[in-house]
Amino acid sequence: MSTVWKVVGVLLVVWLALSVLGAVVKGLFWLAIVGGVLFVVTAAVGALKSGNKKQLP
Repeated sequence: MSTVWKVVGVLLVVWLALSVLGAVVKGLFWLAIVGGVLFVVTAAVGALKSGNKKQLP
């Protein structure tokens, strides 16, 4: 096998790996955004509910 084909093969493997890694990172980014929004909403609802029960002496 010629050196050119080895280089082309390596470049194809690297390209495939970067494509898969990019898709995973993009998916995890959106999951992190959704998780952050849900965390903030849950914290706000919890603060509002606990704020209603507290009464000043």
